[in-house]
Amino acid sequence: MKKIYTFLTIILMVAMPALGAENSATTLDALLEHVKQAQIQGEEINREREKRFLAEKNRQEEMLRKARVQLKREEQLSNTLNKRIDANEKKLAEMEMTLQQRMGTLGEMFGMVRQVAGDLLVLVNNSLVSAQYPGRGEFLDMLSQSKELPNIEQLEQLWFVLQQEMTESGKVVKFRTNVVTPNGESHEADVTRVGVFTAVSKGKFLHYLSESKKFVSLPRQPGNHSEQTASQFEQTTRVVAPMVLDPTRGTILDLIAQKPAFLERIQQGGIIGYVIIGLGIVGFLIGLFRFVYLSIVGKRMYKQMRNILKPNPENPLGRVISAYEKHKTEDIENVEINLDEAVLKEIPMLKHGQDIIKLFAAAAPLLGLLGTVTGMIGTFQAITLFGTGDPKLMASGISQALVTTMLGLTVAIPLLFIHCLIASRSKVLIQILEEQSAGLVAKKTDRTEE
Repeated sequence: MKKIYTFLTIILMVAMPALGAENSATTLDALLEHVKQAQIQGEEINREREKRFLAEKNRQEEMLRKARVQLKREEQLSNTLNKRIDANEKKLAEMEMTLQQRMGTLGEMFGMVRQVAGDLLVLVNNSLVSAQYPGRGEFLDMLSQSKELPNIEQLEQLWFVLQQEMTESGKVVKFRTNVVTPNGESHEADVTRVGVFTAVSKGKFLHYLSESKKFVSLPRQPGNHSEQTASQFEQTTRVVAPMVLDPTRGTILDLIAQKPAFLERIQQGGIIGYVIIGLGIVGFLIGLFRFVYLSIVGKRMYKQMRNILKPNPENPLGRVISAYEKHKTEDIENVEINLDEAVLKEIPMLKHGQDIIKLFAAAAPLLGLLGTVTGMIGTFQAITLFGTGDPKLMASGISQALVTTMLGLTVAIPLLFIHCLIASRSKVLIQILEEQSAGLVAKKTDRTEE
C-alpha cells in the first residue's frame, strides 16, 4: 500500500502545475477520497486473509491432535499385541513340551511312519503293480508329508499297501489297461505282468512310465527269441513256463532300447565305413570266385593225373601234357623249354586275384585308421565349440572313430585268411604242374638214353 501512495503522490505533484487553482482543490479532495477508499478496502482484504489463515491454522492443529491421539492408540494396540504374542509363544512352548511328554514313544512311531511312507512312495510310483492298482501314491504322499500323528485307519492302510506290494510281486497276472505304442497312439490291450519285473502285451515288452501311469511299448525289443518266448508265455496254460525277466525292473530294457542296431552302428562309420564295407564285399566275392575256380581246376587236374595218357586241354595239366606230346620227338632241351613255357603260361591264371585280395586286406585297416583320425578331429572340434559338459556331443566323433577301426579290422582279418587259403591252393596246383613237367622231362631223358 505504501508503494501505491507514493506512486499517486508523484503523479499528483507532476499534474498540479498543469491544473488551475480552481480545479486544484477539487482534484486533491477526490484523490484523497480515492486513497482513503483504497486503504479501507486493503484493510478489509488483509482482515479476511488473516481470518482464513487463523481458520486453517485451527484446522491443522485439530488434525495434528487427532493424529497424535491415533498414534497413541496404535502404540497401545501394538504393545497389547506384542504382549499377547509373547504370551502365546510362551503358551505354545509349554504346550509343545506337554505334547512331547504325552507322546512319549509315539513320536518315534510318527517319524518311522513318515519314513516308511516316503520310501514306499518311491517304490510304488515305479512299480508295475501301480498300473493295475492306481491311486496308491496319493495316500502315501499325504502320509509322508503329514505333521499329525497317524490314526488307526491310516496305519492299517499303510500296512495294506505294503502287504499288497509284497503279495503282487510274486504273482503272474493278466489285466486290461492302456498301452501306448512307439508312435504315440494309446489303446486298450491285455497286459501280462510277471511280478514287479516284466510286463508284456502281444509278445512285446512294455515299460511303465510313472509320470503318465501308463505302459509304453519299447521301440526296440530285446530280440526275436525273447519276443517268441514272451508270446508263448502269454498263451500257455501250464503252471510252469519259461519267461524272460528283467531283474533291474526296466533298466536293462531301457539300455536295450538305447542300444543302436547293426545298421545304425554301420551308419556311424560314415563314408569311410561304407568304403571299407565295399572293399570287403568286393574282396570276399573275388576270394569266393577264385576259391571255386581253383577247386574246379584242382579236380580236373587230379582227374587228369589218373589218366595221364589222354591229355584234356580244359585243365592246365592237360595243356602241359599236350605241349609235351606236341614236342616229344624233339631233343630234350627243346622239350624242357616248351614244358617250362607251358607251365609259365598257366601260373598267372592260377595266381590271378591274389594281389587284389592282399591289397584290400592291407587297405582296410588303413582306412579304419583314417576314420579314427577323422572321428577324433570331429570330437576335438565339438570340445572346442561346446566344451566337455555334454558327452553326447562328443559321442558322434568317438563312434565314427571306433566303428571305422572295427570295420577295418573286421574286413582285413578274413581277407588275410582268404588270401592265405587261395595262395596255398594255387601253390599246390603250380607245384603239381612243375612236378608233372619234371616227370615228363625225366621220362623223355630215359627214353633218349635207351
